[in-house]
Amino acid sequence: MARGVDLSTYEKARLGRALLDLATSVVPYVGLTALMYALYDQVSVLVVLALAIPTAGFLLRTFIVFHDCGHGSFFGDKRSNRWCGRLCALLVWQPFSNWRHDHAVHHGSAGDLDRRGTGDVPTLTVDEYYAKGWRGRLGYRLFRSPLVMFGLGPVYSLMIAPRLAPGGKRSRLRNSVLLTNLALGVSIAALCLLLGWKEFMLVQLPAAYLAAAAGVWLFYVQHQFEDVYWETGERWSYSDAALRGSSHLKLPQPLQFFSGNIGLHHVHHLSAKVPNYNLQAAHDENPVFHQVPVLTLRDSLRCPRLKLIDTPSGRLVTFGEARATMRAAPAALLG
Repeated sequence: MARGVDLSTYEKARLGRALLDLATSVVPYVGLTALMYALYDQVSVLVVLALAIPTAGFLLRTFIVFHDCGHGSFFGDKRSNRWCGRLCALLVWQPFSNWRHDHAVHHGSAGDLDRRGTGDVPTLTVDEYYAKGWRGRLGYRLFRSPLVMFGLGPVYSLMIAPRLAPGGKRSRLRNSVLLTNLALGVSIAALCLLLGWKEFMLVQLPAAYLAAAAGVWLFYVQHQFEDVYWETGERWSYSDAALRGSSHLKLPQPLQFFSGNIGLHHVHHLSAKVPNYNLQAAHDENPVFHQVPVLTLRDSLRCPRLKLIDTPSGRLVTFGEARATMRAAPAALLG
């Protein structure tokens, strides 16, 4: 029971529906990848690169399967979720146990000003930003620029960050990273030796980059919109963070399919045990979900303009709005 809503019916995994998800995500991704390798020497490289677009879509769906396995919601038993998640982890280049831990922290702290920094997009308050020197402000501006966030961000989130195993992590989480790195290193080396490193670069990397870029954008707009929820400490509420701090991103049906219904993020954050294939029914059949923040595709394209948290209002604001607020503050104090 969450926020007066009984979601237990929707939290029940369905084996047939899970297998259908695998058949419409992992299977076509692997099949299209094999086709791209087969066509590499037979047709124009441009045809192979064009196939990277639908391949990326199925890889994104594969990530949603991996994501649900991390929450233990995709299958009805822990063992199936664990092994399916580990296998999908090799396709999406993520360490399963470590990612699962960091993502659980994100779910338990989203919207809490006092617990930012794990599994979320680093976001400063207006006061924190202006307390920094010019170098710190410049670094933050560069980091939050669309070129870095959505251009370099996919490379970092896919290829660099998952490879790092800081010394402060528990041994189980470090081992998850190190063993995944080893498995990926062996598999990539084998592909390069058997099929060629150029083939690997032109077949695997474009689809992986496009899928990662879409994933970064989805994650960004799900928690980075104007009226998003931010509270501190005792004022923070898990259910309010889910319903007011997670957007309902309404996508055209093809995009909703490839993104695995993750645009229904408010349902997912209220109960991560609801598998992706039950999110739409949970939303449609429970009125509490009909009053949440809604973003259209056009609305979402304006979200990258928002950079800082205005703590009095809890809103995300642009740099220009933040500057106007800071200029008005001394006048307000004097008045």
